[in-house]
Amino acid sequence: MKKALFIVDLQNDFLPGGALAVPRGDEIIEPVNKLQAHFDMVLASKDWHPADTKHFDKWPVHCVRGTYGAEFPAGLSLSRVQRVFLKGTGESDDGYSAFEATNDDLKSYLKIHGVEALYVVGLATDYCVKATAIDAAKAGFETFVIPEAVRAVDLQPGDGEKAFEAMKKAGVRIISMKEIV
Repeated sequence: MKKALFIVDLQNDFLPGGALAVPRGDEIIEPVNKLQAHFDMVLASKDWHPADTKHFDKWPVHCVRGTYGAEFPAGLSLSRVQRVFLKGTGESDDGYSAFEATNDDLKSYLKIHGVEALYVVGLATDYCVKATAIDAAKAGFETFVIPEAVRAVDLQPGDGEKAFEAMKKAGVRIISMKEIV
């Protein structure tokens, strides 16, 4: 079975000190780097917002295309990343799920490359990781989330745990990094 690692929105603006920082988001960089060697394919997504979007009515301005905040952090290994899917690119779309990418069709890309299992990591558990994992399961991929390589925003206490429950309910399996590395 061909397996792909999918890195969701591991971008500067979501790390401590960023415009929309995920608490302890930087802690996942090392696990994500270690995981990459264990997969046939490594893919990633980026929030890639225009400067003017309705998305910023709900959230602080973040990941504006072409800015430092929208880039991957320096410590993230990118040598195995084969494709980056850009989402939230319009004036009115939130782009939580990588399956909403506008520069390529993620479902088709995975099918064309024979991927059957998608392992999702990145930021944030309770938004884009959850949306991407649930959409992957709905699209028929065997889908996994690795808790050691995700972090939640937790706007409301417990949002991260609720996200794990929602993913499980959708058929996503939560798997420890120890089972892979």
